Amino acid sequence: MNKRVRFFAEQLLIVFNIFIVFLLLFENKLEVPAWLQPIGRMHPLLLHFPIVLLLMAIALQWYSASRRQANNFFHTFSQNILLWGALLSAVTVVMGLFLSREEGYSGETLQWHKWTGAGIFFLASILYWSATKSWYKGMLAKAAGAVVVAGLIFTGHFGANLTHGEDFILQPLAVYYEAPPVPIEKAMVFDHVIRPIFEKKCMSCHNPDKLKGELILADSASIVKGGKTGKLFVSGNPGISLLMERVHLPLEEKKHMPPKGKTQLTENEIALLALWIRDETPFTQKVIDLPPGDSLRLMAAAVLKPAETPEEKYDFAAADEKTIEKLNNDYRSITPLAKESPALEVNIYNRAGYTKKQLEELTEIKSQIVSLNLNKMPVTDEELKIVGQFENLRKLDLNFTDITAKGLKELAPLKHLNRLTLSGTKVNYNELKDQIPVFKSLKTVSIWNTGISLAEAEQLQKTNKNIKFIEGFVDDGSNPLKLNPPQINNRSVIFDQPMALQLFHPVKGVEIRYTTDGSEPDSITSPVFDNETIIKENALIKAKGFKKGWYASDVASFDFFKNSFKPDSVRLLYPLNSVHQGEGANTFFNTTLGAIGANNPAWANNFAGVRNNDMGLITEFKQPVTLSSVGLHYMIEEATGILPPALVEVWGGENENQMKLLVIMKPPLPAKGDKPSLTTVEGKFKPQTVSCLKIIAKPHVDGDRRRLLLVDEMFLN
Repeated sequence: MNKRVRFFAEQLLIVFNIFIVFLLLFENKLEVPAWLQPIGRMHPLLLHFPIVLLLMAIALQWYSASRRQANNFFHTFSQNILLWGALLSAVTVVMGLFLSREEGYSGETLQWHKWTGAGIFFLASILYWSATKSWYKGMLAKAAGAVVVAGLIFTGHFGANLTHGEDFILQPLAVYYEAPPVPIEKAMVFDHVIRPIFEKKCMSCHNPDKLKGELILADSASIVKGGKTGKLFVSGNPGISLLMERVHLPLEEKKHMPPKGKTQLTENEIALLALWIRDETPFTQKVIDLPPGDSLRLMAAAVLKPAETPEEKYDFAAADEKTIEKLNNDYRSITPLAKESPALEVNIYNRAGYTKKQLEELTEIKSQIVSLNLNKMPVTDEELKIVGQFENLRKLDLNFTDITAKGLKELAPLKHLNRLTLSGTKVNYNELKDQIPVFKSLKTVSIWNTGISLAEAEQLQKTNKNIKFIEGFVDDGSNPLKLNPPQINNRSVIFDQPMALQLFHPVKGVEIRYTTDGSEPDSITSPVFDNETIIKENALIKAKGFKKGWYASDVASFDFFKNSFKPDSVRLLYPLNSVHQGEGANTFFNTTLGAIGANNPAWANNFAGVRNNDMGLITEFKQPVTLSSVGLHYMIEEATGILPPALVEVWGGENENQMKLLVIMKPPLPAKGDKPSLTTVEGKFKPQTVSCLKIIAKPHVDGDRRRLLLVDEMFLN
């Protein structure tokens, strides 16, 4: 490294020390704007680089301190590595401080991670400046390096706990030290059936150290309290409970829980949560205190292992470790069932990326697979021929796959199969009753949310007394739940050509009724959605779900906007607010609408704001267009001073120097206490042929202060 670069890097290191001290001192007053949040979120991406550099530098210094004679080149090289490691540590610390200011990060673990991380940076800076001193050598250098290494280990540990949950690093060892299973006579519904679901699938994000949505699932009091968006559940009514609503959202939805990329709840776990809420089960309820025929008791008994049940012994050899390693990938996990056991458990994920080949490749370890999870995969009867080769299979999960009861004949060779889950599939009674007797070892079959009625399930149970048929929630109208609102599948609600309306509901058999006149849909007079509705103009679609035996859903409202023309060029007349830059001039015609909330990341991508001047732009068209209306879509949040424009002027003409006023719009102000909303104002005028358009939106002025104006889209028709 030449002297000029070294000098610059050393000055930058000093600046970083001062800047980080400043951030730490005034952290509570730090507000990270949306456009800076992506930088903070790069913290996990960058942090590995300074770790490697610092470890290299420490190793080189230890080696150098062990030699009797110093080597100038060796010393200089280690100094350069330490300098760049310290600089990258500084960048990582700054990113981490930005990230920590986002919602969901708090608690003791965050404080330990923050201060140990910052401490490593400060210590690395001190080591760099000290390494040239004559007194810094021998044992002192080794001791200082050891402190840095220890700091890296502790910082990584606390960071892993923040990201993945408590004791993430040591969690794999827990399988060797599991507490003995609780006998069903002593088992508590919440402690031993429900809490483990939260611990495995939810608490990595909802714990005292990582408060996503201000929700903690670590104790009963916090669970009852709920989070930022309200109560977690409505006792006795899972259909309108926030917990079940988030679980049933499509995986692609941002609010779906657990988030995409995290291990998802199984269908049995979802059913257990719904039954726990439905039965209004208190936190101190014992499993055996539930009625003998209660669905929650039966499902709880199926997941609880009696203490006296001995561990099953397997008489087949273990698979080759290299083969298992080769077969493991992002969409398929293969893990040992227990310590030193040859039995393997296989889980296949990602419905969109599933292929038959993922099953065919498993024939290399077909003798070792005892558990196979194919939930929600597009598996058909044809693929069951492959599964039928897994001769030692004990547990097979086929929930919400595309198999039928006829295909189960392909599983006849599975002499050890004792658990089969078929929930959400197309199996029916007439076909299933002929296939079940083939499986001599079968103990439980899950059939909830299938075409099998309650009476048919009872008949199956009567003729197969050695098998427990788990029905979960039976949709027979005796325990009505409330449906979730319908959802839309349209990629965008902004269109330039007539567009087919796409509504759907995640629960099978739901009838969706809708209106286009602003009225609330009913179950009698409102039209039934049939996938043939075409939207040609601006429309407010209100939809509601209905199904026999269920309470109707709440009304879902969807605004659709027609935008017939997109300008060939857009130029801003005034600078945008520094916080809400959106996509610059492109923000207003990118067919992307934002969400309510000034601190929502969507604002940075989709909205533009103006505080110190008007909002103004010039649009030009290569070919003249005939316009008769201009609309603006904006946000209102009266409590925080985000208001509609006070005045909107639309000018048009052949060019920028020859324009006339086409329309003036004055949207009404919200009343005090009004809820936040997304609103549109539209100005109509006689058809005008224009090549150039100027739109000026003036914010409200309160004394010397201009209120914030947020606009995300404009519509030209």
